Amino acid sequence: MTKPWVAITIAVFITGCAAAPRTMQYFQEDTEQRGRTSWPAPDQSPRLEYVGQLIGEQNFVLKDENESRGAKFLRWLVGLGSGRDNVNQLLRPQSGVVDASGRILVTDAGRPSVFVFDEVNATLAVWHEASPGVDFLSPVGIAVRDTGEFLVADAKLGEVFVLSHDGVPVGRFGGDALIRPTGLDIDEASGRVYVADRGAHVVKVFSRDGDLLQTIGVPGNATGELNAPMHISVAGSKIYVSDALNAYVQIFSLSDGQPLGRVGQRGLYVGNLVRPKGVTVDSDGNIYVVESYYDHLLIYDESGQFLLPIGGTGSDVGQFFLPAGMWSDKTDRVFVADMFNGRVVIFRYVGSG
Repeated sequence: MTKPWVAITIAVFITGCAAAPRTMQYFQEDTEQRGRTSWPAPDQSPRLEYVGQLIGEQNFVLKDENESRGAKFLRWLVGLGSGRDNVNQLLRPQSGVVDASGRILVTDAGRPSVFVFDEVNATLAVWHEASPGVDFLSPVGIAVRDTGEFLVADAKLGEVFVLSHDGVPVGRFGGDALIRPTGLDIDEASGRVYVADRGAHVVKVFSRDGDLLQTIGVPGNATGELNAPMHISVAGSKIYVSDALNAYVQIFSLSDGQPLGRVGQRGLYVGNLVRPKGVTVDSDGNIYVVESYYDHLLIYDESGQFLLPIGGTGSDVGQFFLPAGMWSDKTDRVFVADMFNGRVVIFRYVGSG
């Protein structure tokens, strides 16, 4: 039985936590001691700068002062600690998106759930429910509609689920057409939804209402053929698909789904691909690819010319451990779901220099 003084202390602490003003911070360590903060080398003009990382509730701290050791102990006592078993800490992040209000939403297959980092209101929400009475099993891809609704592809449930702006399940589609959906993205102009079906080795295109309209690609290993596609990025007039087992990124036309080319090739050198996963594009058309096997983020120009690697196995700044999906936002922040490190690493593209 909980002793009275413990119960009183917990109650006071919870009340204080609710009332105390907090802020969301990205930096969680001394980057000068643990790794570089810009790429390429410091004597060259940087193209990418380190912004910080997201872990979970540890990103939310008191505005005016750091928590005392006693407060941290009480946070642990009431289940708000920093251990990896805490439900408010990322475990196996997969992918994400940034909505119009600046919230960063991250899918986590280890919990499984969607984490919602709200910097403006300094709050963290965790959404577990895919559909009324049905929890997520393996959420991977996520995208946001112009209405503010979110689409989440669950690989194990085999469907795309629609959530309201506040995370309330409001719909689902693809159950009769998808086998193992992973990455997805939306064409803002048409509202069409592009889903990588890893199980069927194709990309499936749905209308805004969830009707299957088109299939892009066929199983195989030639240009225009797919083998376990993992993630998708719709940018400009093109669709970028990480073709995991073919070891390159396929590019298709947004207008008709015809193949336009590919980026990368299988090999043993830095800049080659073995298991590409996340893919995104910045405002200058540079293509970012997660090479999960060698724990690298690789950057190519819009023609497919290799520009820059960031990574290597580890947990320091600029290192990864089995990274998964990635995404970018309208301010050219680039996010990497660093899966086995249980974090999202954030960079910012600052131009070609």
